[in-house]
Amino acid sequence: MSSRELVILGTGSQAPTRTRAHVSTVLRFDSQTILFDPGENTQRQAILAGVNLNRLTAICISHFHGDHCLGLPGVIQRRSLDNTHNNITPPGLPIFFPIDGAKFLDRLLTCSSFYDQSYSKPTPVNGNGPVDKIGDLQLSTAELKHRITTFGYRLDEPDRQKLNKQALSDRGLSGPIVGELLANGFVTVDGQTTTIEQVSITQAGQSMAFVMDTELCDGAAELADGVDLLVCESTFANEQADLASKYQHLTAGQAGQLAQETNARRLVLTHFSARYPDTSLLGDQARVHHQDVVVAEDLMTIPFPHRQ
Repeated sequence: MSSRELVILGTGSQAPTRTRAHVSTVLRFDSQTILFDPGENTQRQAILAGVNLNRLTAICISHFHGDHCLGLPGVIQRRSLDNTHNNITPPGLPIFFPIDGAKFLDRLLTCSSFYDQSYSKPTPVNGNGPVDKIGDLQLSTAELKHRITTFGYRLDEPDRQKLNKQALSDRGLSGPIVGELLANGFVTVDGQTTTIEQVSITQAGQSMAFVMDTELCDGAAELADGVDLLVCESTFANEQADLASKYQHLTAGQAGQLAQETNARRLVLTHFSARYPDTSLLGDQARVHHQDVVVAEDLMTIPFPHRQ
């Protein structure tokens, strides 16, 4: 059975705490399992959350501050170990990352001795716009505004044609004839030709954006525009807006504003400063601007909103 959900492996920023691992997020979307920003302890958190790292279909790294990437060696070496033990050659695993961080990625992938059977494919990102396809999903990037080069990511499912059962019934179409209609785009029965457009509706694809360390900027707005699920950093409370500005992060209120102004359907807050043992305040501050806010917790699963 396919699923569409986020699995939150970690929610901490800069330093982990007793209750929070470094930020790390997995998207399960039908047959795709995509890991965003594997912070320290991602391998351990994945075990606790029931995420099979060997089923990853892509990894996306926003930038090379340690809390967003120090878990990568464990992820890669675990994948390599599983592939070796199971004697399999899986599809290549693309790792998307800012191009000017290539030296850091190389260090993370080669930081210790192991027999590399990970089949990882470093794939540098160097600008805004569409980057690649992950299955049917279109991956796009936009540069964010942080202290080092940082990219956010967006995934868009294509629109699909969904058959209208009543329209099929009205035209007397059923059984193998419907299969012929799907295969050819049209079918002729008793001299009457029916196209698939006449008996179907367009079902809008779903979308997700991952916006980590940044100030409010055009790139963040571009990524978040109209998405079903916006995963957004919320490092500071509104009262620490000066620190947010100094270190180029978002407050909870700014994350709420971003979701509201871009018509994102559901906002997921993560990447919390260790100064907030209770993050409910951050959720309250974001909800001033946006109604559907989830304050992420480690090992939480968050579903996509139902289709509109």
